[in-house]
Amino acid sequence: SAIFNFQSLLTVILLLICTCAYIRSLAPSLLDKNKTGLLGIFWKCARIGERKSPYVAVCCVVMAFSILFVQ
Repeated sequence: SAIFNFQSLLTVILLLICTCAYIRSLAPSLLDKNKTGLLGIFWKCARIGERKSPYVAVCCVVMAFSILFVQ
């Protein structure tokens, strides 16, 4: 159902990026061995979370305020 609601889709994408970056910080070998294919999506999300972390953090804060106070 997150596909049909744009805000829910953005929330799921942000959570995926943050979760993958956190998992890669704890156990890098889990995501580094799957850089291609379907599981490569998680590696790419982890890279986005690591390299663009200030932007991801700002997006998470904006999304949190949006969910808490707008809805």
